[in-house]
Amino acid sequence: MKKILAKKVNMTQIFDESGEVFPVTLLIAEAIKEGAEPVTFEAGEVVTVSGTAKGKGFQGVVKRHKFQGGRRSHGQKHSEREAGSIGGGGRAGGRVAKGMRMAGRMGNQKVTVKNLRVIKVDADTQEIYIRGAVPGRRGSKVVIKN
Repeated sequence: MKKILAKKVNMTQIFDESGEVFPVTLLIAEAIKEGAEPVTFEAGEVVTVSGTAKGKGFQGVVKRHKFQGGRRSHGQKHSEREAGSIGGGGRAGGRVAKGMRMAGRMGNQKVTVKNLRVIKVDADTQEIYIRGAVPGRRGSKVVIKN
């Protein structure tokens, strides 16, 4: 298995010979360890990319877990985007059950995206163009493997 560490630069788009446009993420391969063979990928190769997702801070249940929220009428004053009931004496024994989806910190977790295709590789500048979105912010480190 080939594996390489790269830095995410940005997203852009590339046109092929027929004029079709592809959204791509530009990655720059990091320096290889002394004495090791340089790992290269070829255009058309299918890879898996792992990185740390962007941190989004403290978010409510509507944004974090895609809750629907309450109705906007009939007595709702300031609770349209609240979670609602979280259990009771019968269901969970008067406590909050493990794994209950609530508001909290969102993002900043390891994310792996599979089946991404390498569109173009520039060996001189160590640039790798991968079709689609890659997790992480600009400048973050990602692992590319096949």
